[in-house]
Amino acid sequence: MNKQFYFSIALALSSPLAFGQGAAFDYADDAFRFSDFTQSGTARFRALGGNHASLGGDASNLFGNAAGLAFYNRSELSISPNFTSVSNQNNFLGQQTTSMGNKVNVGQFGLVLAGKSTGSSRWRRTAFGITYSQSANFFDYTDARGLNNNPNSSIAQTYVNAANSAQYSEAELSDAFLPGSRSADFREAAAYGLYLINPTIYSSTSAGPPYTRFDATRQKDQRATLSRSGTHSQWSIAYAGNLDDKLYIGGSIALTRLRYTSEYTFLETPVNGVVFNNYGQVNTFNVRGNGINASLGLIYKLSPQLQVGANLITPTFSSANEAFTQTLTAVAKNPNPENITLKTNSVDVVDPANNFEYSLQTPLRASGGATYFLGNSKVGFITATAEYVGYQGMRVRTSAFSNQQDNTDFKNDVKRFVQETYQNVVNIRAGAEIRAGLLRIRGGVAYLPSAYKLDLDRVAKADRDKILLSAGLGVRNDRFFADLAGSYLTYKSGFTPFELPNAVDTPTLSTNNRNTNLMLTVGVFF
Repeated sequence: MNKQFYFSIALALSSPLAFGQGAAFDYADDAFRFSDFTQSGTARFRALGGNHASLGGDASNLFGNAAGLAFYNRSELSISPNFTSVSNQNNFLGQQTTSMGNKVNVGQFGLVLAGKSTGSSRWRRTAFGITYSQSANFFDYTDARGLNNNPNSSIAQTYVNAANSAQYSEAELSDAFLPGSRSADFREAAAYGLYLINPTIYSSTSAGPPYTRFDATRQKDQRATLSRSGTHSQWSIAYAGNLDDKLYIGGSIALTRLRYTSEYTFLETPVNGVVFNNYGQVNTFNVRGNGINASLGLIYKLSPQLQVGANLITPTFSSANEAFTQTLTAVAKNPNPENITLKTNSVDVVDPANNFEYSLQTPLRASGGATYFLGNSKVGFITATAEYVGYQGMRVRTSAFSNQQDNTDFKNDVKRFVQETYQNVVNIRAGAEIRAGLLRIRGGVAYLPSAYKLDLDRVAKADRDKILLSAGLGVRNDRFFADLAGSYLTYKSGFTPFELPNAVDTPTLSTNNRNTNLMLTVGVFF
């Protein structure tokens, strides 16, 4: 991703963690993004606020508390199409914008095979299940713009600073720029080829730093667009048994699949510029990975009305491969006072280091909860779950460097950022179901406290707490069931479009995230 070679420098630059830049932080942030599971399960469990530890008899148990499978007395096949919509309110440079988008996919597909009752044994019943489910859906969209009156606050200034810091000669930049293939060996060479940075001329044969930029004193119209997609999903195999209709025990093994894509576009337009109409940068980031985890859970009936449950899910151990591409763009005015004619309007930065392999360890998760049944289970129930997530246990390792010490330093740097930036949390979920004949009416809520220790990107850590509200309806008879759930998730996030040495020159974008999810689960008993 072109960040792995800079992690040691990034530690020094990012020690205040004001904006979260630098390679070690980037990988710590990736580990968190791929471990942040807000909601999972079928429509029934989603309507109740999430996957609960003390409920059984639902396909959600295959990737929650597997002990719940032992409640099944008949087999089941189910599928859950899923609709996600975002409506994000953005604040960038004092200007408010709204960005919207939606996505349809399959959130769950499962098969549960219930064993026959064994009346002569204390093990009354067993069940086996296999399911596909989404642990996280990364779909998100942000589009923000504003007028920047600070002449120093420009993405072009990041190219100038980098070229001056490296002390590149003009010859080095010119040799690394390949206009015939519209490519460059590194970013500063691409900026040079587009005239976004310009050397100081010392003589007819010598030029180099300090580098400067055109339209440096102009007000700038800046626009940042960030689009994310992909899922962290898993195929789970689970088995559970029922002892004396009192103790239910189950376990699962899951093969996980990580697919994540982001495209970030930053476009800068000098207001009344004399050389450029606009210029910008496009970053595309893809991650693909596979992993494995396991779980063990139990549910115990204290009485016919009250049951408790507990569940432990190991960290997911994954291998991942990332690919990063970057393109710089520029459109010059014609004519312009500098008599510039661009050989191309876009330059791809071609760097073998943009492909990187690493291993990822997500947090340990443990949950416990209780369910109380109303009216001898005929009226409904209320349920609540507390879920511990050990974010400080996230780890990223690599063997990509030829020097083993570099691999060790990378691992330790990421570990330090994880421990300095993130904290372990306890998520709280609660829900209720009311039964009226074939009809089920459900509602739920979840409070997911911020895992951040620090204020990042000028967003207070407390503002990153997530609130999830959900509701749903269901109908079921002896052969068929259908459940519909709607949920509304709200929280605040932020990111830094580009970073400069002075905080006053570094803009940040804050977003009030609004995520609406609809899921329909339909299934048959057999």
